[in-house]
Amino acid sequence: MAVQQLEHADDHMQECIDNCLEAAQVCEWCADACAGEGEGMARCIRLCRDVADIASLHARFMARNSSYHGELGELCADLCEECADECEQHDHEHCQACAEILPKCAESCREMASA
Repeated sequence: MAVQQLEHADDHMQECIDNCLEAAQVCEWCADACAGEGEGMARCIRLCRDVADIASLHARFMARNSSYHGELGELCADLCEECADECEQHDHEHCQACAEILPKCAESCREMASA
């Protein structure tokens, strides 16, 4: 049985969890693909790996209703924005996917951080 809705999670939190998990997935894909792109992709790889880690951690903090998820949400939003800016500079499909998905994650994380 899949988790339909966490008891403590309203629609905004559930959306943020979903956005964080999607961000983590696209960033893992991008970091892996960038490793094969050659020189000049180190910053993109590092930022994508950071976002994948922090976004999945933020989703887990929200799922367990941690009182620290707000602070983590701010950090996640900052990293998503920085990574999106970096990925936007590269024409690769995986980078463009990050640049498209990460701003939505950043927005929902900021919303959760200020809730």
